[in-house]
Amino acid sequence: MRVGFYQSNPAFGEVKRNLDSVAARLAQVRCDLMVLPELFATGYQFISKEEVDSVAEPVPGGPTTQRLLELARERAMHIVAGLPERSGNRCYNSAVMAGPSGFLGVYRKVHLFYEETLFFSPGDTGFQVWDIGSAKVGVMVCFDWFYPEAARTLALKGADILCHPSNLVLPHCPDAMVTRCLENHVFSVTANRIGSEERGGKQRLTYIGHSEIVTPGGRVLRRAPADQEELTILDIDPTEARDKSLNQYNDLLRDLRPHLYGL
Repeated sequence: MRVGFYQSNPAFGEVKRNLDSVAARLAQVRCDLMVLPELFATGYQFISKEEVDSVAEPVPGGPTTQRLLELARERAMHIVAGLPERSGNRCYNSAVMAGPSGFLGVYRKVHLFYEETLFFSPGDTGFQVWDIGSAKVGVMVCFDWFYPEAARTLALKGADILCHPSNLVLPHCPDAMVTRCLENHVFSVTANRIGSEERGGKQRLTYIGHSEIVTPGGRVLRRAPADQEELTILDIDPTEARDKSLNQYNDLLRDLRPHLYGL
């Protein structure tokens, strides 16, 4: 199975331009699963709720999801990508799963970071896993990494691969995702962005790059640089994530003791 990420530097608010750039970069790509960053077509540092409302889109009917569906169909690939979703009078920081056969679903980010709490509603979809044929894929978005319950829930639901669209500014996530993969024996594909934003007199946000693909054994197959765009595609065997045994005595999921974890 061929999986990849595209680490990009979107221009804030230039949705069509960013979509065109991604489409051009993926035009000759052949892979089974591609992960794009959080809010990959809009940029991240909003200065008002009205600004979020102006770029948020319905899913799957909005132009961003429709463009992703077109690209997924043309390239015969599955794409996980982050976008601002509008549903009723609420906006969510969401990620969609598009495939060659159409729209598979949407995940709404549960754990909102920093000023996201001013502009978005906490996600209400729960953590979902989609079977894309060659693997079962779960989605988490950026700051969800800080909560081990997110990755563990996806693993318990059968995910072989954690797809992780991100706009990371904290430095710890790349190494933390190694632990998430180890403690759940899953692959992860983190797609982060690069560059910085300093809008409306707010504190400058600098994105750390370092998108990566990590194995169930915690090996980093590829970690991108901090400050360069990068498109990476690697071969993995998703069946490696299905054997949860560590040795002849220990199995990660069999050895869970949930009756002792309650508060």
